[in-house]
Amino acid sequence: MRPISTDLDQALALLQAGELVGIPTETVYGLAADASRPDAVAKIFAMKGRPADHPVIVHIAGRQQLADWAQDIPDAAWKLADAFWPGSLTLILRRKPHVPDAVTGGQDTVGLRAPAHPLTHALLEHFGGGLAAPSANQFGHVSPTTAEHVYNEFGDALGLILDGGPCTVGVESTIVGLTDDHPTLLRPGGISAEAIEAVLGVKLIHHEKPTTAKLRVSGLLDSHYAPRTPLLVGPLAALEAEAYQRFEAGQRVALLHHSQMLQAVCGAECHAMPLNAEAYARVLYATLREHDGGRFDVLLLEQPPQAAAWLAVNDRVKRAASGWLA
Repeated sequence: MRPISTDLDQALALLQAGELVGIPTETVYGLAADASRPDAVAKIFAMKGRPADHPVIVHIAGRQQLADWAQDIPDAAWKLADAFWPGSLTLILRRKPHVPDAVTGGQDTVGLRAPAHPLTHALLEHFGGGLAAPSANQFGHVSPTTAEHVYNEFGDALGLILDGGPCTVGVESTIVGLTDDHPTLLRPGGISAEAIEAVLGVKLIHHEKPTTAKLRVSGLLDSHYAPRTPLLVGPLAALEAEAYQRFEAGQRVALLHHSQMLQAVCGAECHAMPLNAEAYARVLYATLREHDGGRFDVLLLEQPPQAAAWLAVNDRVKRAASGWLA
């Protein structure tokens, strides 16, 4: 029998015993453990194959728990928590001394988020503490947006996966750093930079790499969110030519596009992506997973639009791609 359920009592019992549980959020599914227990957090790293110095985000029920994990909390953090929690925004703050190094990657900061999914929100309210919960997949692989995706990653090795249905946002949370004088955008996500700037009344500094951010946070590695099948990204004309050449060479090709007029490309299985940025984000990971797993020799993805609304999508595509076509 597969370990997929909606049993909150079983989830609580496992977490309180120091075990792992797959949990739904509005962004992606997480692999959760009691954030106060280094032994439990270590199981996340072991199951994911995650580097030990890579921090994990602590999920809490709401703003009332901010001071349990962070100190020297600036006014900006309270404003953002009031505006966007519960929701897909992670705040990087100075950690309290008791927060385990296993959670922070040995840094003096901690990432905190209050997820909006009702099932996990209820779980957190009953649990009372914080849950360390990176995405529920092997490190670097495509993030899961359904309970079935989580099961496909870990099988019966994970004792319970709470089934909250498909994720409604589909890409990870926005991460904002609040430990310096000026707020920084460390990872674009489900909350737009413009919405955050409107609340704070200042422009965010955007850091795309750990070297400029001077912080290790989730999702900033050059290669991340990647299918195991090679993913090439570029303009449609270049993809069409690539598809034909690979078809001639006997390869199986999937072409993921957002061009409305495209009917067929010789030798490729075509899949139309949404034209709206939010809808595209919602299905991006599920589409990559659907076409991954050995059915194709290569995945060709039409580069998404470069408008501001597509910032999070383009960030994920950039890190998932194994190559680019001009």
